[in-house]
Amino acid sequence: MTGGGSKKILLGRIGAAHGIRGEVRLQSFTQNPVDIATYGPLETDKPGVSITISTLRPQKDPQKEMMVARLAGIGDRTAAEKLNGIALYIERERLPMPDTEDDFYHTDLIGLEARLPDGTVLGTVSAVPNFGADDLLEVKDERTGDTFLYPFTRAVVPQVHLSDGYLTLVPPLDAEPGEEEPD
Repeated sequence: MTGGGSKKILLGRIGAAHGIRGEVRLQSFTQNPVDIATYGPLETDKPGVSITISTLRPQKDPQKEMMVARLAGIGDRTAAEKLNGIALYIERERLPMPDTEDDFYHTDLIGLEARLPDGTVLGTVSAVPNFGADDLLEVKDERTGDTFLYPFTRAVVPQVHLSDGYLTLVPPLDAEPGEEEPD
């Protein structure tokens, strides 16, 4: 689907210890938070450490989007505390294919060329941030080093060609990158 070597995908992050029996809080970045437990052993950002989630349940506080996990081999609070902040990854190849042609993994978008409908290259997608509303595409102009944010909507990004390595971008309000907004 995309070129290059293997890509690790961040699925979650271990938080603080929860209780005295070795459970931890876990932030899941999967669409359905409990799905993180279905991927089997997860790689970490700590060399030589992999994590297997034995059990997973939502935290009782509905205001917090955290899960509570029991991890294989972790049986007390002291061991759980040592895992705080560890990121959990899998290889991109282990993820299922998106359900529809309009679904994309962020990692598959990063590195794509962003082109105007006439083929002019604006730059390369360098990130897909989300600051609480919808996903944005961060496009870096390689010539100037400037970055621009565009809403990742069908109107602004009408076509994504993963296999060809580019997406078509229609800047909103016909503003071209580098143009100043009126005061």
